[in-house]
Amino acid sequence: MRRPKGIKTKKSVAKRFKITAGGKVLRSRSGKRHLLQSKNPKRRRGLTGTVLVDSTDVYRIKQNLPFNR
Repeated sequence: MRRPKGIKTKKSVAKRFKITAGGKVLRSRSGKRHLLQSKNPKRRRGLTGTVLVDSTDVYRIKQNLPFNR
C-alpha cells in the first residue's frame, strides 16, 4: 500500500505540545518524573499543569504541527 505524499505531523512534537483555539502553544513543566522525594511539596505542586511556550520557540513547534493551526 502506497503512502500519499505531502506534509506529515511530527508525532514526537504532537505528544509534547498542545495548540489552543487562539493559537497559543502549551507545554507541561519538566522535572516531575523522578527524584521527587528530594523536592518539597510546594515545589512539586508548582510543577503541575501547563504553561505557555516561549515566543521564540512557537514558530518551530507550529511548523512540526501543520494540521493543528
